[in-house]
Amino acid sequence: MASVTPPGLAYEVEHDLARHRFQARIQGYLALLDYQIKRKRMVIIHTEVPEAIAGRGIAGELTKVALRYARDNKYKVVPACAYAEQFFQRHTEYDDLLA
Repeated sequence: MASVTPPGLAYEVEHDLARHRFQARIQGYLALLDYQIKRKRMVIIHTEVPEAIAGRGIAGELTKVALRYARDNKYKVVPACAYAEQFFQRHTEYDDLLA
């Protein structure tokens, strides 16, 4: 697993390439974003933040890290989970990544 923590973030984000997952452990809880790669497309299939640490923007940070990875690897993105769909609606600056 490699750390992909953006500068200034208060917690570490790791990229587990083998499991196709971005994750962060915060106060003993695991927040995650799972994805699949299909024909140069990153399909975001699941985003989860435990209720105990919800409301702190963690899912958004995981999504931003995932989208930076997609951009760096020239992937288009398919938001296949409800959170990812809402993220794209709120953050039009990432529209160029949509498949």
